[in-house]
Amino acid sequence: MKRSLKGISGTSFHGDMIIASKHQLVELLGKPNYQDSPEDKTQNEWICESEEGEVFTIYDWKEYRVYGDDELIEWHIGGYNRAVTMEARMEIKKHL
Repeated sequence: MKRSLKGISGTSFHGDMIIASKHQLVELLGKPNYQDSPEDKTQNEWICESEEGEVFTIYDWKEYRVYGDDELIEWHIGGYNRAVTMEARMEIKKHL
C-alpha cells in the first residue's frame, strides 16, 4: 500500500470501513491529499494504491465536527468495486 497520484473519478463507497485515528493514518500515509472544514462531508482524504496497483481512497464521512487527532473514528474506503475496497481494508489493517 502506498500513496497514489492516480485519478479517483468513479470511486465510491462499497461498505468497507476501518476504525483508526487520524494520527495513525498520518503516520502510515503522511498528510491527507485533501483537507476541508468540519462543515464539509469529508474533512480528510487520502488517495492510495493497493499492492496490486488498484486505486482507493480513505476518508472521514459526515463527521461534521472537530475531532482529535488521536480519537478513533470510522473511515470509509472508496474504490471502483467491492473487491478493491475489501483488499484495501485488509492491507490497511495489516499496517496499522
